[in-house]
Amino acid sequence: MEKKNWKGWLYLLPAIAFLGVFLVYPLLDVLTYSFEEGYNFASQTYFGTGLYNYRYVLRDPYFLQALKNTLLLVAITVPVSTILALVISMGLSSIRGLRELYQTVYFLPYVTNTLAVGLVFMILFKKTPYSDGLVNLLLSWFGAGPVDFIDGPYWAKMFVLCFYTVWVVLPFKILILTGALASVDQTYYNAAKVDGTSRWRTFTKITLPMISPTVFYLVITGFIGAFKAYSDVVALFGTNLNAAGMNTIVGYIYDMLYGDSGGYPSYASAAAMLLFAIVLTITCINLLVSRKHVHY
Repeated sequence: MEKKNWKGWLYLLPAIAFLGVFLVYPLLDVLTYSFEEGYNFASQTYFGTGLYNYRYVLRDPYFLQALKNTLLLVAITVPVSTILALVISMGLSSIRGLRELYQTVYFLPYVTNTLAVGLVFMILFKKTPYSDGLVNLLLSWFGAGPVDFIDGPYWAKMFVLCFYTVWVVLPFKILILTGALASVDQTYYNAAKVDGTSRWRTFTKITLPMISPTVFYLVITGFIGAFKAYSDVVALFGTNLNAAGMNTIVGYIYDMLYGDSGGYPSYASAAAMLLFAIVLTITCINLLVSRKHVHY
């Protein structure tokens, strides 16, 4: 028995070493930097230790704006994209002949470069001296005035960002949920038909519990992905996100390291640890909720 245990640990050793070098060590390194005040990359020196970096970041208006943007993005896009994906997947599951074709069409945005998709969205929504954009043209048909979605009010920019994020993540969720729905045992549905069960009750009592592990997986990965948003925002609003008021936490960390206000690894490390703490807390809450509502 001991030999089998050693053999198992031996098989796991490459993965453990990889995670230790590229995940655990960098995390501990960033945690150390977050407490070192005035850390300098070039000289590898700092002038003190403490919680000053965290106090600075939590009082920085740019970080607070980035935190607000990120939380709004997460709160809107994760439930909306998951519900839309579930509705579309249910529709695709009821289609027999062209199911594979529709799955391919819905999956195309996922394999397209996110920056390219962002540029297309910017063209559709951006208001220029020569054109109000295609979206404003459609709005004019309903008597609505032109809105500058890229350089205009905050709500308009947030709408575009949320719309774009949902568009990008939707194909992957549709593909996963379609596969989960196809794996549900048809015996349950046949029994429900014999009992005369309504469609809504069949969905809530059979379909949803059976695919709840997949839904939970998509919610968790959706939260993590939304908290890491950065390249999508750059594609829509450019690199000067602080001026646009649309920065995210990851964007703030990047700016502290390499942006115009860069050269502050201690502040960037503190912001990174705060992001880690937020994501870890939300993940733990989801795990606790899943114990009651996810059926394995």
